[in-house]
Amino acid sequence: MNNSDNSLAEYLFHEGTNFCSYDYLGAHFVSDTMCAFRVWAPAASAVFITGDFCGWAEDKYEAHRITQGGIFECIIDGIQEFDCYKFIIKTQNGDTLYKADPYAVHSETRPGTASKVYDLSGYCWKDLKWMNSRRGSLFDKPVNIYELHFGSWKRYQDGSVFSYDKMADEIIPYVKDMGFTHIELMPISEYPYDKSWGYQVTGYFAPTSRYGTPKDFMAFVDKCHQAGIGVILDWVPAHFPKDAHGLSDFDGTSCYEYEDPKKREHPDWGTRIFDYGKNEVRCFLISNACYWFEKYHVDGLRVDAVASMLYLDYGKKQGEWTPNKFGGNGNLEAKEFLQKLNSRVFEAFGNVMMIAEESTSWPLITYPVDVGGLGFNFKWNMGWMNDSLLYMEQDPFFRKGVHNKLTFSMTYAFSENFILPLSHDEVVHGKKSLLSKMPGEDDAKFANLRAYLGYMYAHPGKKLLFMGAEFGQFIEWNEEQELDWNLLAYKTHKQQQEYTKALCRFYLETPALWELDVTWEGFEWADVDDAINNVLAFFRRDKEGNMVLAASNFSSVHYTDYKIGVPSRGNYTEVFTSDAAAFGGSGIQNGKVTAKSGEMHGQKYFISLNLAPFSTIYLFKKKPVNRKAKPVSKDLASASEKSLKEPAKKTKQKRKTKQK
Repeated sequence: MNNSDNSLAEYLFHEGTNFCSYDYLGAHFVSDTMCAFRVWAPAASAVFITGDFCGWAEDKYEAHRITQGGIFECIIDGIQEFDCYKFIIKTQNGDTLYKADPYAVHSETRPGTASKVYDLSGYCWKDLKWMNSRRGSLFDKPVNIYELHFGSWKRYQDGSVFSYDKMADEIIPYVKDMGFTHIELMPISEYPYDKSWGYQVTGYFAPTSRYGTPKDFMAFVDKCHQAGIGVILDWVPAHFPKDAHGLSDFDGTSCYEYEDPKKREHPDWGTRIFDYGKNEVRCFLISNACYWFEKYHVDGLRVDAVASMLYLDYGKKQGEWTPNKFGGNGNLEAKEFLQKLNSRVFEAFGNVMMIAEESTSWPLITYPVDVGGLGFNFKWNMGWMNDSLLYMEQDPFFRKGVHNKLTFSMTYAFSENFILPLSHDEVVHGKKSLLSKMPGEDDAKFANLRAYLGYMYAHPGKKLLFMGAEFGQFIEWNEEQELDWNLLAYKTHKQQQEYTKALCRFYLETPALWELDVTWEGFEWADVDDAINNVLAFFRRDKEGNMVLAASNFSSVHYTDYKIGVPSRGNYTEVFTSDAAAFGGSGIQNGKVTAKSGEMHGQKYFISLNLAPFSTIYLFKKKPVNRKAKPVSKDLASASEKSLKEPAKKTKQKRKTKQK
């Protein structure tokens, strides 16, 4: 940058609109060996830079204050890539603080806490085809996300973790074969404590060095894209830890966090809350979001703990929080920040994913900013997750008493653009694995899990499944060890994996399950009130009117003549069942079922079904046409059942969505 560029970057940073502040602040080579170090520390009385290049001398390189707003700069010769460094902050009360660079793009591996000089330029991306393909909206496309903790998916036999490079070789063919469209990584930004899983960040701009260098992570994303797999990152703008080298009390005062003690800290987590009203903090966070899209080509951010940002009383008792200017509990500064964040991201990067992990009824999460929304394009459906799991954990005899837990989600299913998450949060801390949540002996547990996943993949909303659930891991997830891959030596777990693969592939190949995901046009109840029999059924439709009937029997009873009302005459063909023998089921099938005249469930016709215990089946009905219908089913390679293969024809029908 020249002087005029620097002055503009500094002005916009203090104004709150420099959303690429990472190109200015931090450590940047200005020649082969000369590096400019810049840091924002407005309350510091003095700032020094120390590191490998000076034997960690404390006072050799003093930075000079170059803006009234508190940016300090020091240009040092003799710097080499990978040199470790820190900022030494002299506070107004005489303390000396050793701080990592908030804008460092590389860091030491824990337990080291220093930043590293690193040049991000020079990586040759090979994902142009993928990047061009992102231009279309995802609302009417299949989205099937595999949530992943990088350090515990697989490990070497000695317990050491895979590198970014090794992980790419292992995970990409696996998720591709299983039928997932995206990988979602639990936080990858540098963090000091393994047991935080990355949710307590100290290096927001640095991919963790546990697995390699920043360019190694670029190559990981690049390889995913070349294989047709998107990459979503968990991102944590809600709070940060109080580690001495991190952002907490950065210049001896509340620099990044709120000064008000009633707004400054999350009591439950022992972490600090960003001051979303401060221009420089907004620049830091929005720049960080943009950084991952620009420098690493990621496809989306799942924004963690949005509810904790939006509510001033989150986790606090009466008297422990400060109301907003209207006397309410909404954090108006956080709301404005999220709106600016999403506006900037979509303006700069187009049809990427901005996903809110938000657990309350705060309105308009996925609505555009110009109508008062927060501007996200997707939201995790935490209500569906909690309700449906509560239902599944019940003994089948008692499920009739909580039938509404499966049906209530449809009262709000199209109020936002939802992702249905079965995430890591549900398989830790005594909550049991998904398989272990299911009631009964082992056979019943597997059958229940298959039926539940079948219900989930037919329910409106995009899908997310945490690693290990696909093959029925028995124990809770443990970040200190790899998944129990040895279970695949057992037939039942291998069958569970084959079922998940077949289900994912059927989902990808069936437009009725995703083309009209955000509108009532794609959904209709078939059998909603049969709590006594633990049966639930509904229709999903694609844009052409082709229909899938999903019917779930969550009882232990085999129903041989179960009648469901249908809207039209003709044949309804079973194209998928969780009870297939290849998946460990009993092999009960329906084949083609012909509709008969007779009113039922508000329809003019009905069909009679053979519903196995703890099963979900899909039946396909093509929209009636005046010409001979083409074949619509094909044998699944991994199962004895039929799988719908015919893709829907594209139409010019205008898409009604809540987000551009």
